[in-house]
Amino acid sequence: MMVRTQIQLPEDQARRLKQLAAEQGRSMADLIREGIAWVLARTGRPDDEERRRRALAVVGAFRSKTGDVSEEHDEHLAEFYDS
Repeated sequence: MMVRTQIQLPEDQARRLKQLAAEQGRSMADLIREGIAWVLARTGRPDDEERRRRALAVVGAFRSKTGDVSEEHDEHLAEFYDS
């Protein structure tokens, strides 16, 4: 799903972006989306899908010392935080 948004660019950026889009046979919107993706990737923060993938990757990967963690999790958490 795409969300419509509106931005304002300095004339020089708009002109150069339009020229680049024409040279590459792409739309200005496509280049802007690519630039935004690049900036977001540089933040080092994973998006929701990546966080979900990472969380699912560790499911079942660890063992507890007790066999009833799924049933008695509240009690185990209480013990942990009380200590």
